[in-house]
Amino acid sequence: MCGIIGYVGKRNAQPVLLDGLARLEYRGYDSAGMAVMDGGIIRMHKARGKLANLRTLASAMPLDGLIGVGHTRWATHGEPSDVNAHPHIDRNGRFAVVHNGIIENHRLLRQSLEKKGYVFASDTDSEVLAHLLHSLYSGDMTDALLRMMPMLEGSYALCILCLDEPDRLYCVRKDSPLVIGLGEQENLAASDVTALIAHTRTVDYLHDGEIGILTQNTVRIFDSYGCERKPTPVQICWDLDAAEKGGYAHFMLKEIHEEPDALMKTLTAHADLHAGTIRCEAFHAASTKSASWKAVHIAAGGTACHAGLVGKSIIEQLVRIPVSVETASEYRYRTMLPDSSTLVIVISQSGETADTLAALRMAKAAGADIISLTNTVGSTIDRETDGCVLHTCAGPEIAVASTKAYVTQVELLLLLAVHMAVELKRLDHEQAAALLNTLSQLPEQAHTLLQQANRIQRFADHHVDRKQVFFIGRGLDYAVALEASLKLKEVSYVMCEAYAAGEMKHGVIALIEPGTLVCALLTQPRLADKTIANIREVRARGAKTLIICTVSLKDQAESEADELWTIPDTHDLFTPLLSIIPLQLLAYYMAVSRGCDVDQPRNLAKSVTVE
Repeated sequence: MCGIIGYVGKRNAQPVLLDGLARLEYRGYDSAGMAVMDGGIIRMHKARGKLANLRTLASAMPLDGLIGVGHTRWATHGEPSDVNAHPHIDRNGRFAVVHNGIIENHRLLRQSLEKKGYVFASDTDSEVLAHLLHSLYSGDMTDALLRMMPMLEGSYALCILCLDEPDRLYCVRKDSPLVIGLGEQENLAASDVTALIAHTRTVDYLHDGEIGILTQNTVRIFDSYGCERKPTPVQICWDLDAAEKGGYAHFMLKEIHEEPDALMKTLTAHADLHAGTIRCEAFHAASTKSASWKAVHIAAGGTACHAGLVGKSIIEQLVRIPVSVETASEYRYRTMLPDSSTLVIVISQSGETADTLAALRMAKAAGADIISLTNTVGSTIDRETDGCVLHTCAGPEIAVASTKAYVTQVELLLLLAVHMAVELKRLDHEQAAALLNTLSQLPEQAHTLLQQANRIQRFADHHVDRKQVFFIGRGLDYAVALEASLKLKEVSYVMCEAYAAGEMKHGVIALIEPGTLVCALLTQPRLADKTIANIREVRARGAKTLIICTVSLKDQAESEADELWTIPDTHDLFTPLLSIIPLQLLAYYMAVSRGCDVDQPRNLAKSVTVE
């Protein structure tokens, strides 16, 4: 969940490390640090709080050297502090270690090391690694790492400096991402390609259990048995501009405005609009096995789980196979396991979400078929999926709160449902082509919704002091309400909840009092009358209502709304791709009005790589 950057090359390391850490700020952190090696000494700066504090230290006392490591920490063990920040060093200052992940057996290791006389300065699990290396090292760093790795339980991505090898940067990973950047007379390592793209677009994704040894001119990679493999270069297809704000005040706002383009790119990458067909090569597993599936399980976390809830309704309606959706952190503990007649869909923006990865591995071990949706080519979920991997074409998403990744995940689930329905003859080719044609109109419709931004901003400014907000809807609208509620919580810290509209009267309506803001979604014609009845119930108790509805339902909704926002008419199954956009903007403008850190909300991290 933290950020790692390592550098070895011809340039002074400090500016490269600081630039890399700045590009990793979006991952969420509470302290930062770096270590640079120059000849016979490792020097280090660490600071609690924002990266600006580390920059101040580095400006006053520059760290000179051609090799170094940097880290942004999201606390899991020990409070945010200068001492608990990374890097951590051993008692002789021979090793400097930065670590992402969790060492689950750190207490036992600490106790063992303390009995040998090692003294710990921090409260972290990570400091164990530096002292453990010191205890195992006998002049061969690779040997020490190979001996250490089986002793560690949990997840880790490590970058390590060793005084005895002043020209080598060591990298190790297990269940936490680490990417090697292959440059010219320099090589880098990072937890995310975002930190590397300013220096190189050629990368190698380190595999579980591998050790990378980087020098200025070479990269060598060994597995846990000491066998070497050649780097397998992967080209990053997006450029540095994609990871910049491009004139927008925040990344979140930029990424909401990129949704029309992301929707079109994802659609055209997976469908032939001219022929009106899904590109079968992208859905090979679904083509060959769909007739054998008796059930579909969707496992994901957070926003991706909400995309899965939308997918559930769509798949059940088009394919007519029962679908269950479960948070990945709970799915892995099921006692009723999936089997060969089950399709398990896992969804992760980063492709590194620890709980989702664990769910994938459990489902594979149980013999289920897997389809993975991710935004990151080369990620762990990408590599470990034997069946079908579907990539959203959202481009880099820097803001912690996911927006364009969510809509492209929903779009891919729509395409998967259409493809499966055709394969199972639930839809004929003409019906599928008509759906794809309607789907192709959504990017332009999404663009028109973005023109409502000024109105949404005024509404947010007017309601900036709200203490609680409720979102309600039925069917697909309820799934969208859950995501809208999460967005508002994440970035504006407003206490809000989402409920199936019919559940309000089962206790929740007791919380409605004069002035309470209730946001109601009304996009499903067959459920409109029921939802309007629920809106009337909260209005009768003094609630203020914001209604988001389709143009065709405007006349029914207008008299029940204190504020009414419309979305263009489209197929009923496609409305979640449009109705979420004004609600994402509402969350953004509410956060701005409340003075919140929009792109890096407190306590949150972009990629949840610990369980």
